[in-house]
Amino acid sequence: MTRVALLAAASLLLTAQAPAPTPATTITDPGSVLANAPADDWRPVDIENIVVFETTRGRMVLELAPAFAPMHIKAIRQFVAEGRFDGGAITRVQDNYVVQWAARPRPADAPALPIPLPPLPAEYEMPAQGFVFTRLEFADPYAEAGFIDGWPAGRDPRTKTVWLAHCYGMVGVGREAPPDVGDGTELYAVIGHAPRHLDRNLAVVGRIIEGLDAHASLPRGTAALGVYAKEAERTPITRATLGTNLADPPRFEVMDTASASFARYKAARANRSGFFVRPAGGLDLCNVQVPVRRATAAQQPR
Repeated sequence: MTRVALLAAASLLLTAQAPAPTPATTITDPGSVLANAPADDWRPVDIENIVVFETTRGRMVLELAPAFAPMHIKAIRQFVAEGRFDGGAITRVQDNYVVQWAARPRPADAPALPIPLPPLPAEYEMPAQGFVFTRLEFADPYAEAGFIDGWPAGRDPRTKTVWLAHCYGMVGVGREAPPDVGDGTELYAVIGHAPRHLDRNLAVVGRIIEGLDAHASLPRGTAALGVYAKEAERTPITRATLGTNLADPPRFEVMDTASASFARYKAARANRSGFFVRPAGGLDLCNVQVPVRRATAAQQPR
């Protein structure tokens, strides 16, 4: 067989193996997908997993993810219930990285806690068994990427573990150098390009689902790593409240990442039309941006 014939045969083989392109008629814009998603393709955010932080800048609503860091989240709930975050402050805003806040320090002469918290484990990843993982169709440089119950996640088939990814808005627990794992009194939210190198190195406990914009735009700290050098630069936390303790808690819904609507949403984000001259034909884990919406009166439980 001549070289030309070999090349022609190889071309035919590659053509035969290439997946058929998705018909343009099946791709719509992301907004239309969300507008037409049936109610069953959304899951309500459990009020037990809501924490509202009120600051002098506004308020942030945190959705906790207890399946991924149960002991850290137990500690956070206890600190919120005790009022430890009341009087705390935003202590750090680093450009294109994180906004970080802290509970007020516990006085040295304070009485012992009625239920002392045990030392926390390094909840950086969890056994994959029992989690339903919806794999992202596109390659990821960090891990096998996908989604678990509305959360952006990574998976390692070798270690059989899963973890939450450091996408925009995700919240983790600040800590010192190992073996410290953090105690839940210092939290940070991602406000820039996803620092995925942090995955599996800190406990990720949830995400901010409302109010991050007002705090991501705070002045950047001028000390190292965006820390506020002066007390006056900090934004005070006036109150933090568990959702179960609110008379009228905010209600939210997250798109079911195992649903047909979410599959269409991913396809629409990967194959943008209209304004776009050259659609990317792909997207990374954190660019998907799992949809979260306020629940309407008709959608709220009665």
